Amino acid sequence: MTGPALYPLLGIVAGAVGGGGIFLLAVAVRGLPARPKSARATRLERGLRDMAGVRGATALVLGALTLLATRWVVAGIGVALLALGWRSLGGAASERKAIARLEGLAAWTESLRDTIAGAVGLEQAIPSSLRAAAPSLQEPLARLVDRLHTRTPMPEALRRFADDLDDPGADLIIAALIINSRLRGPGLRDLLGGLSTSVREELDMRRKINADRRATRRSVQIVVIVAVAVALLLGVFNHSYVEIYDAPLGQVVLLVVAGFYAAGFFWLRKLARFDAPERLLSEPLAAGAALGAPETVAGWRGGGS
Repeated sequence: MTGPALYPLLGIVAGAVGGGGIFLLAVAVRGLPARPKSARATRLERGLRDMAGVRGATALVLGALTLLATRWVVAGIGVALLALGWRSLGGAASERKAIARLEGLAAWTESLRDTIAGAVGLEQAIPSSLRAAAPSLQEPLARLVDRLHTRTPMPEALRRFADDLDDPGADLIIAALIINSRLRGPGLRDLLGGLSTSVREELDMRRKINADRRATRRSVQIVVIVAVAVALLLGVFNHSYVEIYDAPLGQVVLLVVAGFYAAGFFWLRKLARFDAPERLLSEPLAAGAALGAPETVAGWRGGGS
């Protein structure tokens, strides 16, 4: 295309860029409504934070050193990604987080049970339990206390607390608290004691499973370290033995090999993932059918009579 023929196309591109800039400026000035964060968005945000932190800097340095030592682009990128995701290899990090959340939930339930035993209501027991709560529960529990201080109804505040925790085991405990906040009946202390015992039993089971998986994860880590170290040492000290990977076709082959390793890591992570049961309080409640609503409570009373 000649110069004059490009002028209409350049005009269209310039108009599109200018219009897009004006639109983005208007959106930035006006703002967008806040949207609830999904689990995927939370994981993405955590991953970006890790990339910008010490782990990201360490991965970048290791990848750059590998690239300088071997002159293999695929090896540099692969080592950087491996260093970035080393802590989550095999699902160990997520498993430790789940166990910590379960342990904190059991301790919080027992603390709430003991506080209620002193003839204290839920409105006083829940804020008192914040001081001794585990770090994994501090943030959602603080939001629950703030909602109670702003006169949010107890059932609604507890329901939002369940959404913040997003844990099937927590739903059972919170459902009992919601029902008690509606009915104000006796027996909550015994019920919380039974629920805390159930959570402790699940915690013991998860710890035993995690201990059995630890040996497998360690074996996988040793295999990965040895394989990567041998390849890098050959590339540095005996480069003639692996110089075929210097060619573009060799880099493609190396990329395929790295892809097999990555597929194995993802498969191991999937095998280590614990399939949690469906949440009791996962679905939004319709009007008139909320947990502990007057109609439902009347039905429960009638059925229990």
